Amino acid sequence: MSNEAKRQEHSYTPGPTRGETSPDGHEGPKPAFDLGAACRHLAECDPCLAELIQNTAPFQMDQDPLQSPYEALLEAIVYQSISGKAAAAIFARVKALGGNGRAPSPEQMVRLRTSALRKAGLSAAKAAAMKDLAKKTIAGVVPSLEEARKLSDQELVKRLISVRGIGAWSVEMFLIFRLGRPDVLPIHDLGVKKGWSVAYGKKHMPKPKELLQFGERWRPYRTVASWYMWRAFERAGYATTNKIRPKPPRKPRKKRAAAR
Repeated sequence: MSNEAKRQEHSYTPGPTRGETSPDGHEGPKPAFDLGAACRHLAECDPCLAELIQNTAPFQMDQDPLQSPYEALLEAIVYQSISGKAAAAIFARVKALGGNGRAPSPEQMVRLRTSALRKAGLSAAKAAAMKDLAKKTIAGVVPSLEEARKLSDQELVKRLISVRGIGAWSVEMFLIFRLGRPDVLPIHDLGVKKGWSVAYGKKHMPKPKELLQFGERWRPYRTVASWYMWRAFERAGYATTNKIRPKPPRKPRKKRAAAR
């Protein structure tokens, strides 16, 4: 299991421009479910979501229709544990190494010197993860986009977390933003947890198990609910969200003095 899978907390906090019409006039990819039906269901079962759906941006997938699972996971590796702004800058430098406006192909990545990846801003661990991703793509462990669309969420998780540096969070981002799967809830994502705290007026972040239990009411559209937790996080602003902390551990109860 990768270090990420063992539990680092990540936050993607995707911007509302994902999936909008591109400059050439083509719309971005469509989710693998009826977005209108999802929003109606969530608005009916949850007043907080009804407000967010009414007043914030609709769910959108990644815009690039040509992005392969390999490229999507390459990007997810960059975004792990750093701010979106920093990650975008680093990923732009990684893409420049491909020489054709796209990220280096798996074959190019295998041949690239680790020093070149480090110079682009990657840690040693992320550079090693990219190398392993490239090798497993060449070996067929990482599927093509066409094959990925035929696999279940569980099958994709099983295959993709075998890649070094790819854990549950990275796969969840792939399922949501590349494949548009309907029922994914990233319970460890910092933006989702803090967005939940904002939306429901809580002082502390929920524990993953608490968020998982709460999210049962959102089935079978937990992906869209997660999107609106990100929107709540974004709308609140960092001055507010930075104050939200994990729940403090419960103090052990004092034992009563033994009766004399």
